[in-house]
Amino acid sequence: MLKVLKIEASARCEGSISRLLTNSFVETLGIDMSAAGMTTRDLADGMPLLNEEWIGANFTPADQRTEEQSAVLAFSDELLDEVETADVILIGLPMYNFSVPASFKAWIDQIARVGRSFHYTENGPVGLLKNKQVVVIQSTGGTPIGSENDFSSTYVRFVLGFMGMNDVTFINADKVGQNAAQVLKEQASAISTLATNIAAKMRTAA
Repeated sequence: MLKVLKIEASARCEGSISRLLTNSFVETLGIDMSAAGMTTRDLADGMPLLNEEWIGANFTPADQRTEEQSAVLAFSDELLDEVETADVILIGLPMYNFSVPASFKAWIDQIARVGRSFHYTENGPVGLLKNKQVVVIQSTGGTPIGSENDFSSTYVRFVLGFMGMNDVTFINADKVGQNAAQVLKEQASAISTLATNIAAKMRTAA
């Protein structure tokens, strides 16, 4: 059975467009959110920022870390385990002030670790988180996705690819502040088609 990791980046637990759309996607997949093959990481629950202690532990070779350093990285290890074991990663990503929410950037900082999600070679960095299908459902209040004021989607595509996740599909629910009902209607078909295709793959892999 394919494993699905669902990342919710909206600070709003009620009335969130991105949450509404990710839940619709999961419903089309036809799996229970509490099922063994489904993991949800809600960034609204809090995501720690990097500090000097974390950086020192991260750049200490694993076999040389103290117990305290290993404890510092324990949560980061947990987040990376979730990504590494997932076959499909679904990200609900609202745009805040023209970019990604701070909690999502903090999540990226926790999982972008040399030796775990990428490594350096003589030809440059190589991503290690391969063979994953990523679906990013973006929502914006008024900023058009792909416009000169969109500092979110380009960053997300690059940083995921940097870690080896190059199979990324974006579903863009932008400018919902102008006509949310119309935007949701327009994206319903894209969500249904993509989720149905992934569901078929999941049944094949079962």
